[in-house]
Amino acid sequence: MLSEKRRTLLVLNGVGLLISSALAGWLYFFFLLGALDLWPLFTDIPIEIGGDRRAWNMAHLEGITNGLILIALAAVAPFVRLGPKGQTWLFWSSLTYAWLFTLPAIANAIFGTRGLEFGGGPFPGDVTINNIIYLFGWPPIVAVHIGFGLFAWGAWQHYKTLGKPS
Repeated sequence: MLSEKRRTLLVLNGVGLLISSALAGWLYFFFLLGALDLWPLFTDIPIEIGGDRRAWNMAHLEGITNGLILIALAAVAPFVRLGPKGQTWLFWSSLTYAWLFTLPAIANAIFGTRGLEFGGGPFPGDVTINNIIYLFGWPPIVAVHIGFGLFAWGAWQHYKTLGKPS
């Protein structure tokens, strides 16, 4: 089982991701309106925010999804049985994929890139920014497989310690 300190850090990082999602959501909202409009504070202040609807939707939802995954992992940690090294790998791989799937999605929305292919592929946007985002995509791709694999393995190990039902 993960230590209480690591579980708390997962929750705090989950909350941080939810906050990043809320901030991306505000940018998404203003992108859709094409203006800053928060009646009665201010209305129709023209603003141009780059990107497209799909990119902003993804930027907003990545933070929600990954934040909730970290919070859920912290909540169910008592049902995950791993040794000390496995716990360390699960903790750090989870933080890696959660943040490095979310932040590049926000960057893609801001810069109008996709980060799906080195060199940009068929997508518009600055190639250098695209390539940087693309390279930041590799650690979380590896980390998510490590993290989910350890999560499943740890849950199975816990299950095997339970007695047979009466």
